[in-house]
Amino acid sequence: MGTETLAITSGRMFRYAVGSLLLLAGMTLLVAHGLQWLDLAPRLSRALQGGAICALGTALGAVPVLVIRRMPQALSDTLLGFGAGVMLAATAFSLIVPGIAAAESLGLTPWTASGLICFGILLGALGLYLVDRRLSGASPQMLIGTLEHPVIPPRIWLFVFAIIAHNIPEGMAVGVSAGGGMPEADSLAMGIALQDVPEGLVIALVLAGAGMSRVRAFLIGAASGLVEPVFAVLCAWLVSLAQVLLPLGLALAAGAMLLVVTHEVIPESRRHGHDKLASLGLLIGFCLMMVMDTALG
Repeated sequence: MGTETLAITSGRMFRYAVGSLLLLAGMTLLVAHGLQWLDLAPRLSRALQGGAICALGTALGAVPVLVIRRMPQALSDTLLGFGAGVMLAATAFSLIVPGIAAAESLGLTPWTASGLICFGILLGALGLYLVDRRLSGASPQMLIGTLEHPVIPPRIWLFVFAIIAHNIPEGMAVGVSAGGGMPEADSLAMGIALQDVPEGLVIALVLAGAGMSRVRAFLIGAASGLVEPVFAVLCAWLVSLAQVLLPLGLALAAGAMLLVVTHEVIPESRRHGHDKLASLGLLIGFCLMMVMDTALG
């Protein structure tokens, strides 16, 4: 009887997973047609499309939780390392280098342009650090009091909220590059979408492993990337107001992403002792994003 029940449950979850993939594909097509119908400003539309691709990557990453509750820790750490490599390459080749070029195109000398980018990187990292401190200092009682399932430990919710907050600079990067009309915008969005796949999976698996239903864990994991299209459009609009905001915006996003990678993603990928696999994943992710950004961008 137990085997039959397990088979029925597995079959149902598999159908949920396939149905979710079809639903996400259909939603993507609807969004694409909706953008054409709305006829937004080309750069805002490009930013929204890039942000939507990133959100879709997060949602796709959450789908496997409908079939599995846990995944091998070594694979999880390798995927986190891969995401770190993608973000590092995106920061260098899609944000910092184009940011310096954009600053020089405004008439700044190479030294002044580099100084402006350095200032933006430090400012972006500082801003995200302050947000992270505010989030980490949230009261566990406050977190539990606002959620329907107090069985989930507060540290789990803090981890989930931290990943959602760290999606903001990714949306900023997509929006700034699209709003500035940069040729790297599409490859940057695709690279961030690849990096978002393991993030969506990690959120969903962590919640499911803590006792939440698989469907609810999937929905939260899928929804965690929705901040990216919002901030992509917002930053694209801001950059369109003044040219000087383009290099500064790229630098701010670069600083925030660098802090995310060094402060959160890399340490988490090495926390369980799979250092070599995490480093291998980082190298593969970096090289893949570098090729996408230089050869395909």
